[in-house]
Order: sequence, then C-alpha cells, then structure tokens
Amino acid sequence: MKPQAKIGFVSLGCSKNAVDCERMISRVHEAGYEVVADETLADVIVVNTCAFIQSAKEEAIETILDLNWLKENRSLRAIIVTGCLAQRYYEEILTQLPEADAVLALGGEAQIVEAIEAVLSGKRYDRHGDPEELLLSGDRVLTTGAGYAYLKIADGCDNRCSFCAIPAIRGAFRSRPIEELVEEAKTLFALGVRELILIAQDTTRYGLDLYGRYALSELLEALCGTPGLDFTWIRLMYCYPDKITDELLDVMVKHKRIARYLDLPIQHASDRILRSMHRHGDLALIEDAIARLRRAMPDIVIRTTVMVGFPGETEEDYQTLRAFLRKTRFERLGCFAYSAEEGTPAASYPDQIDEKTKQSRLDNLMQEQYTIHSASNKRFLGQTLDVLCEGYDPPAGCYYGRSEYLAPEVDGYVFFTSAKKLSEGELVKVKIEEMIEYDLSGTAVF
Repeated sequence: MKPQAKIGFVSLGCSKNAVDCERMISRVHEAGYEVVADETLADVIVVNTCAFIQSAKEEAIETILDLNWLKENRSLRAIIVTGCLAQRYYEEILTQLPEADAVLALGGEAQIVEAIEAVLSGKRYDRHGDPEELLLSGDRVLTTGAGYAYLKIADGCDNRCSFCAIPAIRGAFRSRPIEELVEEAKTLFALGVRELILIAQDTTRYGLDLYGRYALSELLEALCGTPGLDFTWIRLMYCYPDKITDELLDVMVKHKRIARYLDLPIQHASDRILRSMHRHGDLALIEDAIARLRRAMPDIVIRTTVMVGFPGETEEDYQTLRAFLRKTRFERLGCFAYSAEEGTPAASYPDQIDEKTKQSRLDNLMQEQYTIHSASNKRFLGQTLDVLCEGYDPPAGCYYGRSEYLAPEVDGYVFFTSAKKLSEGELVKVKIEEMIEYDLSGTAVF
C-alpha cells in the first residue's frame, strides 16, 4: 500500500464515462493507492470530464477551477484531467489550464497510475493516444451501489448526427464480444448487482462491426440463458428507432427479466429537421417502431429524448414535434435545447435559433409532458410493484428505490415505508398508493 497518497475521483457526464472511471479506480486501487470519496482528504483528484455540449464543458472547467481551491488551501497536490474534454481540447488544456497537472485523453487513460506517480513527484504529465485505444474491458470498482451497474457493450459511434461531436471525440463504433460481456456480467452478478443496464452510444447497433449484423438480441439471449446469471432486470438504454428489429422484440417478449422499459431517443418529429440532423429514418419509421414495441409489450414504458431549437427549426417544425409528443404520449421524456458544437456540421448551418426561443419551446414541451407523465403514473396506483431499494431517507422517514419502469439518474423514484429494515439492493414488493409529482409512493408488503 501507498498510504502517503490518497486519490479522489470526480466523474462527470454520462454513465458510459462513469464506467471508464470505474476502470481507472480499479487500476489505482491495484497499484496500492487509497481511493477516498472525500475530496478534502485527497492528495490527487482525477476529474473524468464530459464535453458533449457547451454546458458539460462549462461544468468540467468550473469543477477543475473549484478543485484548485483545495490545492491552494488544503492538502490537494495535483489535479488530473481525463475523459472527453481532455480528448477534445487536449492542447488547449495543456496551454490554457495550468490548474491541470496532468492531462490524459481517452487513449491515455490506461496510464492513470503513471500519471499519478508523475504529479506526486512534481512533474506535469500528459498522454494523448488514439481514442480507440481506450480499454473497454478489465476490472472495475463499482460506484453505482444499490444493486445496479452499467455494462458498456460498445464505445464510439458511426451515426454522425450533424449536431453531435461524439464520433470525433470517441472514435468509430466498437463492439465487445458476447463472450467477454457475459464474463463481465458474471463478475457483476457475483458482486451483488441485480439490475444490469446495457449502454453504448447506440446500443441497438451492437455487433454490426464484429459479426456483420445487429446482434443485441443474441447478446440478450446469452445473458438470459447463462445458468446462475439471475438478474432481476436487464435494462436497455440508448436504442435507435431504425434498429428495433423483430429479433430484438422477440427476445424482449420471451425473457421477462428484460425490463419492460426502453430508452429510444428520437430527437425530433419533423422529417425536414430529421434529415438536417442526419438521423436515420423518418417520422413514419419512428411511429412504426413505437407501435411495434407497444403491440409486443402493452405494459412497456418508453423514454425518449428530443431537441428543440435546431438550426432552421421553424414554428411549424416545432408544432409538428409538439403534436407528435401529445399524440404518442411517451411515459418518460428528456428535452434539450440545441447547442452549437464546434467541428460539427450543424454549427455552421444558417438560421441558428436564439436562446430565448429555444428555452421557451423547451419549457412548453416539459410543461405538457408533466401532464402526460402524471397520467402515465396513474396506471400504477393500487398496483404492487417490485422495487429495488436504493436507500433510506432519514428526513422523510422512508425508503426509496426504483421499479423496472424507472431508470437510474434520469427518472423518478418510488418512496415507501417498510415495517422491516431493508438493505440497499434488496428487492421488495411495494403497493403504490400515491403520486408525488414525478415520483410514486407506497408501502412495502411482505
């Protein structure tokens, strides 16, 4: 052990980034360093950054500047910057952000221990590398807790939407072999994980580069068919409408442990805007995918993400989106205002939308979605749902957790009282009695 140095980690951005961070934590721990959760106790802090949109970049830079206060006033000796910001703005961080004592782009994250040793000896360290050199396998130290974990089945992206910088940041789409993923799932299950969440930039594209075909259904079949791999739920995030195959639907219907939940970002409903975004498929394809999902699994909860204020979005385009959301009534919805990202085609498009209009359109959609969400939640009143306990809230005097219809970080909670003491990650039946804004509440039944 190396007790003279304590290492802290701050992970920003998406769950895919969090998995990368968990692998770095494992390397640091194996090297003998103590990993601490309290930033004020750390000698070195690793900031794993996001750079997807402008607000994410701002959050990353503000976090680094805030942590620098600990260098000036506490025991912190160095800050290491990793992740997407380090990949996208590698040279700028080196030359314009002296607060960063080391910079590791995605292809250099395997050298995290070497970077720590360098900054502890007072040296500045940097490593760029190709983003496709990012290691997608290896040991992890789970940071999610409460019985769930993410399984990153691929990295990179080949879709090249006109508004998105991810392909330039993270490289080409790269699937991991089914056998490797099953082995990692076994390890996660042995660690107490009961909800496995499959993630990638485009989960439904899985396997195309390895096997020459969409193979998500085959991966699910392998996960569900492996003896002893008895996850309560397997959840699918980041799926694309144009890749909802019949084989995928069949395996979801066949295996009840696959959550009746699908994250299906559509971005827009105007064919003109979808073409300008370089999205695959049109509104008719989106409608068909949703109809097939709901026909195959009438109880499914579909979450989507839409974007307002894309360059050239007219009032008519916006009203098309608005009408589609009213008609389709997605049970879960995330809405974002377009952010012009340098290096993307859309950043140079004419007819950029002003911020006030973007915000107004976003606010209106989310106000209408609240009504739709509430109506959707009413179906659960009086039902008894399986809930994965995530913890206890002392001020509220109750436990909280999620059903299969709620994904972590992006959806609400089920709050409930229990006559018995429960542990994090424990599955309990809860009778739903009330709605509280976006959440549900009830009582555990035994």
